[in-house]
Amino acid sequence: MASRLTAEQRRRQRLRERAIVGALFAAAASSVLITIGIVATLLYESIGFFRHVPLGSFLTDTVWTPLFDNPRYGVLPLLCGTMLSTFVALAVAAPLGLTAALYLSEFAAPRTREVIKPVLEMLSGVPTVVYGFFALLFVTPLLQRLMPGLPGFNILSAGIVIGIMIIPYIASLSEDAMRAVPQALRDGSLAMGATKFETAVRVVLPAAISGIAAAFVLAISRAVGETMVVAIAAGQQPNLTLDPRDPAATITAFIVQVALGDLPHDSVGYQSIFAVGLVLFLMTLGFNVFGFWLRRRFREAY
Repeated sequence: MASRLTAEQRRRQRLRERAIVGALFAAAASSVLITIGIVATLLYESIGFFRHVPLGSFLTDTVWTPLFDNPRYGVLPLLCGTMLSTFVALAVAAPLGLTAALYLSEFAAPRTREVIKPVLEMLSGVPTVVYGFFALLFVTPLLQRLMPGLPGFNILSAGIVIGIMIIPYIASLSEDAMRAVPQALRDGSLAMGATKFETAVRVVLPAAISGIAAAFVLAISRAVGETMVVAIAAGQQPNLTLDPRDPAATITAFIVQVALGDLPHDSVGYQSIFAVGLVLFLMTLGFNVFGFWLRRRFREAY
């Protein structure tokens, strides 16, 4: 009787384990299925767009006026605005975030780290619309004092605020990567006569480069996909310019502009948001693939 109950209990245990494994697999597969669904939607709508707009014209034309009477569908102005705002954001966030991570990991006292890091991470919890109005009503007037003639809408102020917004991504993830470096490497460097700063810069930083690269890739993806800051502060005029002082539109700002309009769902203008959305998806995918390759290369090197 006892052996029969034991066998029954084992059978029930195996069933519970299989159910748990199945639930975990379903949870893991859901993200893949959602991604496939997003890609399928983008491709389906983009195919309808490219039936009316040649791919060559879409990639090479320098004018983007899909809502005008004589529409032109050159994505280069949107790409330029997106990359320019991302570049400005990285120029702000990269040095500040990496410096903050280095300080928190190697120089800050434990109590100081416990206070500064949560406060720093709170920046990522601020709604992006608040950042947008901060850029428009505070950063832009401040820049106009330094640069008279700066337009009220410009990429520079939007990029600066996006850079402030992504500092926590770089600082927090980079700090975690640096703290994961074995203490033996630090002790060995100090024992060889290196200073604490030299150890941090020449030993800890290179050893944590794979994690730092992942932090930068995440920050870049976040900057490329930012919507409200650029929609509010950068303007919605698609200019092909390399001057961050000019107003410009980004891919996400255009998507917001059209999605809130009254265009019919089967019109070419409406389908254009899926075409540029596909471009944005491919850009983000490219950054993530590059980050994966970078992490793998540095892990092999170290």
